[in-house]
Amino acid sequence: MKPADRHRRIVELVHAQERVSVDELADLLDASHETVRRDLSLLSEQGLLRKIHGGATAMQPAQSVRESPLAERRANARDEKMRIALAAAALFNPGDSILINCGTTTIYFAEQLARRGPFTVITNSTLVAHELWGSEQRGPIHLLGGSYFGEACELLGPQVVEQIKQISADHAVIGVSGIGETGAMMDFNADEAFVTRAMIELARQVTVVADSSKLQRNALFQVCGPEKIDRLVTDRMPGPILESALRAAGVDVVVAEFASTEA
Repeated sequence: MKPADRHRRIVELVHAQERVSVDELADLLDASHETVRRDLSLLSEQGLLRKIHGGATAMQPAQSVRESPLAERRANARDEKMRIALAAAALFNPGDSILINCGTTTIYFAEQLARRGPFTVITNSTLVAHELWGSEQRGPIHLLGGSYFGEACELLGPQVVEQIKQISADHAVIGVSGIGETGAMMDFNADEAFVTRAMIELARQVTVVADSSKLQRNALFQVCGPEKIDRLVTDRMPGPILESALRAAGVDVVVAEFASTEA
């Protein structure tokens, strides 16, 4: 089992059972006790669990590792997200092809992008498609098909990933649940992580849009390392540890200025 897969499985087990011993994890994962101890130390440092003598416990109740509903998240940090969306939309040229995943900031981004078109957009978010459809300058809009997840108004599953694999886009614009101090892009939902990872792999340039509440924030599933990202558009500079990790990976950090979001 790859280390990343083992780490995800450990976190899942800890949150499912509240407390798991090193012996149990070693048996379940077919790994040595020393390997499990190292994994627990790493995951504890990332804030994903609490390492204790002989095992690990959950940092928080299992239900709190899930994100709040989309409407609630969309209202959080609204001004910051709108500033980010405005700054990010200005980075693209009419005629570009853009993969866009589902997220609160990417929905605001689509609203701003619609004013600058036409663009060819491929998305798994019905709300992103809706924002673009209302524009007189819209270009082609391709909505990926798969299993519908109504809480976030998005399409997920292996069908979506397979469709993305047939695409070669100029850009991917990605929202994430968190960016760890090492620069890892993270998500709370495994299916969303798979879709986002595929978009990143099939785009020639990747831009992450994330408000500052996502910085130095861990989530359950790693999407990719910072080396896969070209730009981060956010509302303030990251802390020194994360900034250093992003700089080392060659990520260009764009800080959205305070400005009106009106056209």
